[in-house]
This record gives sequence, C-alpha cells and structure tokens, in this order.
Amino acid sequence: VAVGCVAGDAESYILFCDFFDRVIEAYHEQKITSQTPESDLNYDNLKWKLADISSAQPCIISTKLKKRLPSHCGYRRRKERDFGNDGILPISCFSALQQLEQELAGRLLLLTDLSQEQQSELSLKAPTSFQLRIGVARDWPDARAVWVSENRSLLVWVNIDEHLRLVSMREDANVAEAFQCICISLQKLEKYYRGLRHPFIWKQQLGWVTSSPANVGTGLRISVLIKLQHLPTHKHLKDVLKRLRINMDKTGMTWVNSPELYNISNMATFGFTEVALTQLVVDGVKLLTIMEKRLEGNLSIDELVPAQK
Repeated sequence: VAVGCVAGDAESYILFCDFFDRVIEAYHEQKITSQTPESDLNYDNLKWKLADISSAQPCIISTKLKKRLPSHCGYRRRKERDFGNDGILPISCFSALQQLEQELAGRLLLLTDLSQEQQSELSLKAPTSFQLRIGVARDWPDARAVWVSENRSLLVWVNIDEHLRLVSMREDANVAEAFQCICISLQKLEKYYRGLRHPFIWKQQLGWVTSSPANVGTGLRISVLIKLQHLPTHKHLKDVLKRLRINMDKTGMTWVNSPELYNISNMATFGFTEVALTQLVVDGVKLLTIMEKRLEGNLSIDELVPAQK
C-alpha cells in the first residue's frame, strides 16, 4: 500500500477528514477543493494515441490499465464485513459481469479453484503482510474470484483488494483500445449496481472513493512497458519524470537481448479526469521515446525537457 493506511469505509474519509485530506494532498500533490474534476469516461476525447505514433511503437512492449472500482453503497470493507456479505458479493458481481457478455464473453473463476501458477498468469499475488494486518486478506482466498474475458483483454478482480478491479491488458501500444474497454465495462457495471441500489460511491471533493487514499479520484492506473537504454542514466531524467507527473520503474526484465524494460505509469489518480490521466501517460511515453531516439544519435535533449504538468 503506497501510503501506509487505508479507509475502513467511505464515511472514514468524512469522519477522519483532517487525517485523510493531508495524506491525499501530500501523495497526489493536489489540493482538495470543491472543484474536483468530474469523471470523464468518453474515450473519444483522447487526442494522441500511442498506437498512432509510429516513432514510439518500436520501444513499446505492452500496455495495462487498472481501474479500481469504488465502494458500493451497502457494502463494507472486508475487515468489518460479516460472512453473509462476503458470500453475497461474488454472486452479485457474477450477475453484474454477465451484463458485459454482449461485448465480451467470459467466465468467473473462484480463487479457491485456481493453482498458484494459474493465479500468477492472471497477475494475482498472495496477500502482503500489510493486507493481512489490516484484515483485507481475511479468510483468503475464500469469497474471491476473477472474471476473465475469452480473449483475455479484460480481467475483473472480485473482492481482492477492492470490491472490484478492472484490468485491461494488451501486447501492443494501443492504450486507447484498452481505455475504451475499461470505460465501456465500467459504465455497464455502474448501471447494473445502480439498479440494485448499490451505486459506486462518489464524493464531491474526492471523486470516486477507494480503500487506499493513493487511488481516490479516478482509481485509474495506466502502465506502459517500454524498452530504454540511454535515457535511464541521463542527468535530466528525474526532473523530466517529475514534470511529466509519471513514474518510471525498473522491471529487471530484458527483451530479446535488448535494453532493459521499464514500466511507465501515472504518479497520481486524484485531481485529473480519467481521460486526462490517460492522456498524460500517453504524452509522457511519447516524449520519452523521442528523447531515447535523440540520445541514440548522440543528440542533446535539453530543449525537450518539458514544463511542469
């Protein structure tokens, strides 16, 4: 957990606002005001799309978007939830996920039926010591599941760290298509839960509410795996990443005897719309690949260092 604390439920952000507001502002480097951006799931609003940028594509290995869905009204966090609700949640999620099958056929897999190898293939990991201490992983792996679309373009984690988490993965640079998949699926699930009178929780000043303050606002993480050789050791890299508001993490992996692979992702989830965050990462990856090309040719990148986003 990035910030070392979690909220027991949505009301915790109100009851303990003096604490949580400080954590959110410090982590996301954004002030909490009444002007928090509304949610924007219109994928057509994306301007630049990595799949359209031929100069960037040779460097890009894969893309992944993760959307933590907010708490549902009427459900509590695992630490405080009774066994009845634990059993209800996967069943209601299964019914909700059936609504997606018009676009994406898939199936629900219980974690208790999956081997460690199968869980690893679905990007599922064992609970951390922190999750065990706060009760999020109570009774693991009971009452947990993952919904997998037939083409593997969409995973939905059920009752694992959040009530629901959407994961869209692609083995190319098409961030726009992954984002579209997330948006369409989220809107369908949201409509279903509203019909059950258990809508996802939205707070005016915070946006979508998640268990971790590190994910409030949009709950969206955009990750792009790219090959880089020269830029990681450049003196301006730290400043460039800070100004672009993106992270660059070493993966320890290589690609067919080529440079190491790095994971590029958004620093914050709060203070931006979903479209704006996705655009921020797309623009950032585009600039990093341009810089890498210039460094390959022994050219300066000083004039490419951006202003603060």
